[in-house]
Amino acid sequence: MSETISETIQDRALRVIATKQGLPLDRVRPESTFEELGIDSLDRLNILFELEGEFDIQIDDEQAKQVTTLRQMIDGITKLVHAKAESSPAQ
Repeated sequence: MSETISETIQDRALRVIATKQGLPLDRVRPESTFEELGIDSLDRLNILFELEGEFDIQIDDEQAKQVTTLRQMIDGITKLVHAKAESSPAQ
């Protein structure tokens, strides 16, 4: 089941990045780097805000600065989403 969740997070994250940058979705791949996609530091900051809103999470700015590929970003978001799900009481 976690594989399905990861794919959903990946799909959502890639869609947010593609939409925010005005890029075709098929060009935005997990293996892509920000540099390859023409995403500068200001764009990355805006993408982080969008992703925080999309997933209702808080992304640490210092950790985010270390991220260079979309795969790293997706993995980080996945960890934050899972940690949030585990810490919130079951309803």
